[in-house]
Amino acid sequence: MQNGKNLIKYRFQWAKTYLKKAGLLEYTSPSNFTLTSLGQNFNLARIEKFSTKNLSEFEGFKEFRNPTHLLINAVVEVEQDEDLPEEIIDKNSKLLSESLKSDLLTLVKNKSPSFFERLVVDLLVAMGYGGSHQDAAQAIGKTNDGGIDGVISEDRLGLDKIYIQAKRWENTVGRPDIQQFKGALADQVAKKGVFITTSNFSKEAIESAKKSGIVLIDGDKLTSLMIEFGLGVQVERSFHIYKIDQDRFDEDNY
Repeated sequence: MQNGKNLIKYRFQWAKTYLKKAGLLEYTSPSNFTLTSLGQNFNLARIEKFSTKNLSEFEGFKEFRNPTHLLINAVVEVEQDEDLPEEIIDKNSKLLSESLKSDLLTLVKNKSPSFFERLVVDLLVAMGYGGSHQDAAQAIGKTNDGGIDGVISEDRLGLDKIYIQAKRWENTVGRPDIQQFKGALADQVAKKGVFITTSNFSKEAIESAKKSGIVLIDGDKLTSLMIEFGLGVQVERSFHIYKIDQDRFDEDNY
């Protein structure tokens, strides 16, 4: 044990993350995984000692460790004069966040569409929309009205409405999907719409949404909001970084 952690379990979790990023395994459920075809064809016989260097030949893993994305290996391999301690902490914090977001998205995608709709309700309520949770739950997933999955109040008084499209998809959301949502909003004489998906949006879809004031939330933004508002996550460990309080040592203050 170290800092309250089971090191074997902790390292095993990171090993799974690395192999997943390399494309060698995939999750079949929150607690189960299997080798991909790439993993099954990976020749272990030619490797004397397996390490992250072996994974660097895979594009997914190289992208994961790309410094332009502010991600580095969990075991920091830098010169003392290259990165300050605060910079090392910041970079590793971003690595942990990106790994958590990836795991969250995998879990959400493996759930049913109805689960995703309830998740959207919980997130919007946590963000301050919809008034009570009961009111929000009654609004989402009830309309089935030409591309609109639900309607939720923008404020507790219900003075304005936000129309929701919630899609648990794998494929990229394109311009035709946004156009359909636009048409549905026009039929309702609606001014505000939010399109939430577990995948991403094409360039054309983004441009089309901007022209109509539709807010787009893709899988990356969705998981960022879940972490920000504490939905589906919990604090494992926290610590503070202290510095000298110069005012306390200023003799003119006494």
